[in-house]
Amino acid sequence: MKTMAHLGVGIGWRPEIADAVERLPGLDWVEVVAENICPGHLPASLLRLRERGVRVVPHGVSLGLGGAERPDAGKLAALGERAVALGAPLVTEHIAFVRTASPALEAGHLLPVQRTRDALDVLCENVRIAQDALPVPLALENIAALISWPGEELTEGQFLTELVERTGVRLLIDVANLHTNRVNRGEDPFAVLDSIPLEALAYVHVAGGVERGGVWHDTHAHPVPPVVLDLLAQLRTRVEPAGVLLERDDDFPAEAELARELAAIRRVADPAGPARPSSSPGPRPGATPARDSAPDPAPHTPAGPEGAARTDAEGPERARVRVGLEQAALLSALVGGTPVPEGFDRRRVRVQARALAAKRADVVAKVAPELPGILGGEDPYREAFLGYARNRPMTAGYRRDALDFAEHLLIRDLPADPAARRRLTSWWRDRVGARPPRRIVRWARTLVGRAA
Repeated sequence: MKTMAHLGVGIGWRPEIADAVERLPGLDWVEVVAENICPGHLPASLLRLRERGVRVVPHGVSLGLGGAERPDAGKLAALGERAVALGAPLVTEHIAFVRTASPALEAGHLLPVQRTRDALDVLCENVRIAQDALPVPLALENIAALISWPGEELTEGQFLTELVERTGVRLLIDVANLHTNRVNRGEDPFAVLDSIPLEALAYVHVAGGVERGGVWHDTHAHPVPPVVLDLLAQLRTRVEPAGVLLERDDDFPAEAELARELAAIRRVADPAGPARPSSSPGPRPGATPARDSAPDPAPHTPAGPEGAARTDAEGPERARVRVGLEQAALLSALVGGTPVPEGFDRRRVRVQARALAAKRADVVAKVAPELPGILGGEDPYREAFLGYARNRPMTAGYRRDALDFAEHLLIRDLPADPAARRRLTSWWRDRVGARPPRRIVRWARTLVGRAA
């Protein structure tokens, strides 16, 4: 595997902190959410950073390479276009699934893939499809999770190692996610670092979070805690990472605080400086025992000349069907209120379901900021949206979700205030546009009559 080009210390570029990012001292590179930029209309801030020689790496969040379906060709093409437009040395995505095809459901979030032979086979094929379509190398990130799959056959380290061996993909290791999974799933982050092929490391993510009720929430909206910097230091004792990046996605602090966080990360990541000593914390009281050495992997055929880890008489399509059924059952429970599949921790699934609904409400309010105002404020909006979302899964993205939420209210003669209802009707009509005739047309005619 070729040596990864040096990136240095960087930060996730976000529009809300674009000016501050440009002023940060000693900034080496930035990462941008790929889906949030348009190749033909790059933000002026990103263009100025590139002119200064600051590298920009697109970070995708919507491919869902761990899902049962093959990667969407359009999404792959779009990710490649952004890499070319930014002159990026690589692109990154996640080891996660984000949707199911049957039924058609969107999580709006990165969900953990089953660590089974079937899921690994599907992931490896999807990664190879993506690698063939992309113009630059691909790196994949380990994700944070609230829930564990029952009946897993591989540890995290075994899963990541075999993924690299079979596809040659690089790894983006998020040390904050390692800490999250230590708290939430009882997994030993040091065992993961000891067992994965660190020569495949592309770069490292660092982020903050918060613990509530024994659950660690990977918020990207809190300062980086010392325990995460300790994990970065532990990784650095094993390998010198080509790049380290601070992620901050919400509740942005003052520019000076961002600069201090980057400086703290640089002190740990800088190979010329002393690494932080690790506190090597043991198991948390009441936590599930660390599992990275727990399951015995199922026997498998050694990889062949084309990288296939086994020959399955049933064929790879059967693996996709099995993975798809399992993921659909879990996602339906999380976003559609169906029964929790056997073997899952029901309490944790409920926590995850509430977190998904809250995130969905937050993102809809961002893509449709008029809605809280029309509905009388943040609290009435959130109460109405969570009631709508309880048994109405998202199927086509957040903008469509905002329109469907407005339809849901108007069909029920809500909001109760006639003036607010007229404003919501006008907002909805302005955005629906031409659509194929279906049930919504009848609703629209009714709504126009009511608003007249």
